[in-house]
Amino acid sequence: MNIVPVVLSGGSGSRLWPLSREHYPKQLIALCGEHTMLQSTLIRLHGLERKRSQAGQAITLAPALVVANEAHRFTVADQLLQEALPFSHIVLEPIGRNTAPALTLAALALAQDGDPLMMVMPADHNIADIEAFHRALIEAGNLAEQGQLVTFGVVPDEPETGYGYIKVGDALQGTAHHIAAFVEKPNLADAQRYLDSGQYLWNSGMFMMRASVWLKAIETFQPQMLAACREAADKGVVDQDFFRIDRAAFEACPSDSIDYAVMEHLAGANSGALTGAVVPLDAKWSDVGAWSSLWHISDKDQNGNVIEGDVYTQDSRNNLILAKNKLVATVGVEDLVVVETADAVMVAHKDRAQDVKKIVEQLNADGRTHTKLHRRVYRPWGAYDSIDNGERFQVKRITVNPGAALSLQMHHHRAEHWIVVKGTAKVTRGDEQIIVTENQSTYIPLGVKHRLENPGSIPLELIEVQSGSYLGEDDIVRYEDVYGR
Repeated sequence: MNIVPVVLSGGSGSRLWPLSREHYPKQLIALCGEHTMLQSTLIRLHGLERKRSQAGQAITLAPALVVANEAHRFTVADQLLQEALPFSHIVLEPIGRNTAPALTLAALALAQDGDPLMMVMPADHNIADIEAFHRALIEAGNLAEQGQLVTFGVVPDEPETGYGYIKVGDALQGTAHHIAAFVEKPNLADAQRYLDSGQYLWNSGMFMMRASVWLKAIETFQPQMLAACREAADKGVVDQDFFRIDRAAFEACPSDSIDYAVMEHLAGANSGALTGAVVPLDAKWSDVGAWSSLWHISDKDQNGNVIEGDVYTQDSRNNLILAKNKLVATVGVEDLVVVETADAVMVAHKDRAQDVKKIVEQLNADGRTHTKLHRRVYRPWGAYDSIDNGERFQVKRITVNPGAALSLQMHHHRAEHWIVVKGTAKVTRGDEQIIVTENQSTYIPLGVKHRLENPGSIPLELIEVQSGSYLGEDDIVRYEDVYGR
């Protein structure tokens, strides 16, 4: 049994603002332990290759295929390399078109390579019981080898209104069933009724099927989607570790989820060439879709509080309190979510955690950048932190990784002063190159071509003071860039 992990990493995680942002969403953050959610998605497959399929076959895990937003490309690649997680492709979506086109792009890439089983996983789930997850995966693999399109239904333990549900149909084999129906997120009364009946599972958003079977399903139910994805892939180009699909062709692709595009067409039918199945998953699963979900799955103190960072509490119970930069103190509060970052503080009642998305919508409508970027912004060469700004000036703390270099660039509207506080900088300024070491500084006049490099073996840290009439990040003319921007 040959399995290729297919990781869908294109979400924005707006309900987990202000920690999750458009350009650094929840799947790239370590929310549930030391690893980021993207890393954990692949790490939890470790050990599967030492097991056997239900037919006694050896299981092999091929390098993963990751579908990611183009804006996240370097962070995704860095996180995979940090944990030595093998990957064959990182397919870049220039714009989001939901999960069905993302999976179609993956299937097109894999169908020509032995038609493997695709284990399709969003990059933002948490699963605590790995052995139970492996057992469900092996059972699903057996069905997928027979041509089934298999989804995983989480065994519910409460009347959750934030998830869609799957109604199970007739028994198939093992613990698997035919799919009777997909059900939208219910109200609380219906959710309780679903739980009491024992006939409903939470819709996990995870799937397993052969690449060729998915392409056949898309051709049957969504031919326009398949045509657009095929054209986008055919016109795509390889760029370092990435495969860039054609933007214009992909913009013409319909946007739809895997469930709506294909799986719902199979519910209740289970006849003919395409059939669907659901395998129950009882593995302490969560999609960590809101702050209340994170509170639910996290370790708590004696008062039911989940605490991270510099936090003091007095007579406070059942709260989630995350302090990333400053001291946070609470007195006499219950059932709250308090999240502090360098540039925002969010306070919500746990029961209203889903409504954080409405704040994000308001901020976007007002043109605020707080939904897109953190104060600390990661780049392929390192990171910068905007520590102060005012009229005609901005101060940044810049970190350049060993051996890395910024692009050769020029600014029309600002000059820059650089003060090195750690490491050694190699600076190109016009026609000259200079070395700037700790406690030394240099000046980049407006309109002069320049480049910053770290030739050393330790991170380069410097303070940059920008001054000028316009200080936006789009005031950059790039002449050379090793990262292809």
